[in-house]
Formats: sequence, structure tokens, C-alpha cells
Amino acid sequence: MVAVITGDIVNSQKVDFQLWGKALEEVVGKDYANAQHWELYRGDEFQYLIPEPENAITIALRLKARIKMIADLDVRLSIGLGEIEQSYDKISQASGSALVNSGRNFEQLKENKSNLIIGCDFPEWNKDVNLLLEWLLLTADQWSATSAEMVYLFLSHPDLTQESAARRLKVSQPSISQALKRARYDLLLKTIVWLQNKISQLRK
Repeated sequence: MVAVITGDIVNSQKVDFQLWGKALEEVVGKDYANAQHWELYRGDEFQYLIPEPENAITIALRLKARIKMIADLDVRLSIGLGEIEQSYDKISQASGSALVNSGRNFEQLKENKSNLIIGCDFPEWNKDVNLLLEWLLLTADQWSATSAEMVYLFLSHPDLTQESAARRLKVSQPSISQALKRARYDLLLKTIVWLQNKISQLRK
């Protein structure tokens, strides 16, 4: 089983491509040059293959946080879980249930004006998990640029201490603490662990 994230940048035309394009490249890292794992197409839409599906929710939230660091922007993300064929040159040319689930739910996101959804081949599983994501989005959709920066920094460097972050950003430790509280970061981490366990159960 793998995960495929299908997404697009909300309000992309309001901001120069260089800003959000570099932000995507920063999150994706070395996969950015791997067409079998990552592809940006139709201007502001993309697909991203995650071989270890348990990592998909963390990567999706890192994408969201990094994009929300840029004023006026957000990102829509559909995580599809399932299988993928092994012979293809570009992720957009591949087939399999992971891509079907990701693409189908992405269209549903647009219709429902929501920003995050996850789907597999089990409807009841999808229903339970996406109810939790709706609660998560009540906070995540409202992240300020500062809160988003904190979430992105700590999700990208899970061993980072608040003191080290304060020195890196040249701010006080209490300001780091307050930004994390506003982002509900502790609850976010618990949610990520719960979702990772739910995804792991699908592989058994």
C-alpha cells in the first residue's frame, strides 16, 4: 500500500509562482526532481507519491503549514490510500487504487469547499477518519503565518526544542510557546499519531 496526495494551491494567481513554487520544492525536497514521485501540472495542481503511507498525513500538514506561511494562500489536499502500478514514467501516467481514491476525493474537496480529505477502499474507515479531519481543519484552516511557521518548523524537525527554535528565529522562547499553543500543536501531534495508527491497521 502507498499514499498519493493530489493537491492544488488556493488563490495561487494572487501570489507570484516563485514564492509558492519554492515553498513546494522545500517541502518535497529531493523528490521534486523525481517525476515518478512528484509532478506539478496545470499551473498549480500536483501529485505526490508517498511510498510509506503512514507518512502521508505529516507530509500533508507540512505542505499546508508551509503554504499558509505565505499571505493569502492555502492548499487543498486529497490523500488516497491503495495500490499503484509499478511501470510508469510520471506519477500522472500511473494507475491504481491509490490514484483513483486520491483523484476522486480531490474533486469532492472542490465541491465541498474543504481543504483536506483522505480515502481508501473502505467507506466506514473513510467516514470515521474524515470526521476527525474536519475537526482538525477548524484549527488548521485558521493558522496565521506565524502559527503555520511554527507548525512547519517543528513537524520538519521533531527533535527541535523550543529554546533551539527561539535561537534560530531570534525570538523569545515564550513567543514560540504561545505560537504553538495557538496552533494547537500538542493536539495536532496526537491526531497525527492516531491517524498513523489507523493507516497502519489497513496494512495488516
